[in-house]
Amino acid sequence: MRAGFTGALLFRLTLAAGAAPAEPPSYRLDDYQAPVPATLNGRPALTVAEARALWEGKQALFLDVLPHPPRPEGLMAGTVFMEKPHLSIAGAIWLPEVGRGELAATTETYFRQSLAALTGGDKSRKIVIFCKRDCWMSWNAARRAQGYGYTSVLWYADGIEGWREAGLPTQDIKPYGS
Repeated sequence: MRAGFTGALLFRLTLAAGAAPAEPPSYRLDDYQAPVPATLNGRPALTVAEARALWEGKQALFLDVLPHPPRPEGLMAGTVFMEKPHLSIAGAIWLPEVGRGELAATTETYFRQSLAALTGGDKSRKIVIFCKRDCWMSWNAARRAQGYGYTSVLWYADGIEGWREAGLPTQDIKPYGS
């Protein structure tokens, strides 16, 4: 019990000191909006400058994996629900829900089929996966794409916030396939 307490305390102190947490052995299953590792399978996350260079050179497919906002609970039947615009990196493709730690079979099929269609079946195609800063969903999705055999998966951990802070172009996008 003492070792567990000490480990948890060291983890909290590491986060408080500004150090990134270590990569977990598997997907993050909850508390997705939390400090993320600095790496994905040992490879450092892309910086804003690196992501920008790939985007400007049209050298990679940019995938936004932020979840789709749910319909508010308690809305009366028949009430029109107007979704907010989803601002993302200009030209990015939005694949909502694929960054959760556990995927429903239909979501996993959607992710696999979308990757295959968007890359033309080229598993070596450069893919940049992102969502928000300090969001485990992009880390999970990037790791999952690697698990599907994609060999050039890059993770942009600063997400849309880092992109917007750099004054880079955004646009309103809709979920892929909708």
